[in-house]
Amino acid sequence: MDLQVDLGDLQNEKEHITSFLQLHLKVSVSQVEDKLRVDSETVSLQELRHVVNKFVYHRDLNSTHWVSIEGSTIKINRFEVIEKKEKHEKEPPHQTAAQSWGL
Repeated sequence: MDLQVDLGDLQNEKEHITSFLQLHLKVSVSQVEDKLRVDSETVSLQELRHVVNKFVYHRDLNSTHWVSIEGSTIKINRFEVIEKKEKHEKEPPHQTAAQSWGL
């Protein structure tokens, strides 16, 4: 069974993840269009997901990306950015006459 890795918006990481997979799984990896194909009968989908997840953590991408399984494809997804409302700065409390005179 051929397993695939969909890099999503991480196409510039293609060479790094290819060598990472070859090193950790001892498998051949080929590029097919915008995906990587892992040619191995010995690697399970869960093992591949684990190694891809490891790659995401090693490259410090875990704050922006997450890994999922879709069929026989491991997909690297980007977290959706939710715009936060700006915090309104609180006005400092007004001083009373007694505080301003130091009483």
